[in-house]
Amino acid sequence: MTRFIPLALFLVVTVGGGLLIGATNTPGAWYADLAKPPFTPPDWLFAPVWTLLYVAVAVAGWRIWRLSDTRGAMTAWWLQLGLNFLWTPVFFTLQSIGWALVVILALLATVIAFIRLAWDRDRPAALLFLPYGAWVAFATLLTASVWWLN
Repeated sequence: MTRFIPLALFLVVTVGGGLLIGATNTPGAWYADLAKPPFTPPDWLFAPVWTLLYVAVAVAGWRIWRLSDTRGAMTAWWLQLGLNFLWTPVFFTLQSIGWALVVILALLATVIAFIRLAWDRDRPAALLFLPYGAWVAFATLLTASVWWLN
């Protein structure tokens, strides 16, 4: 039972942190007034998608953490989490689309780095990051499009 305490901590930090960041940095009228590309998902979709992705990110991080000699993968994991948590306040609270684009490009690079570093050590952890990587790639395109249109 105690072996799952670290998993619970990864879930609390990742899911809890993501939900807290989202709740304290809401889109508001500024975002509603921005020009957006036609492929922008409806607002209600973001919370459930991110919640599921955060669970996968937490489990992947926990799986890698349990292994020995995974410092590179764990560094990429923590870096992607920090960049993930940074994007929302930069975009919505600071209303800085250009800097948010820089942050999400770095986030995408760290997600890809984690997948690459985890692939041979723990394939399930790397596979858990594939939907996350796809969503971050889509979010990168969305951020770049909003930047271009505004």
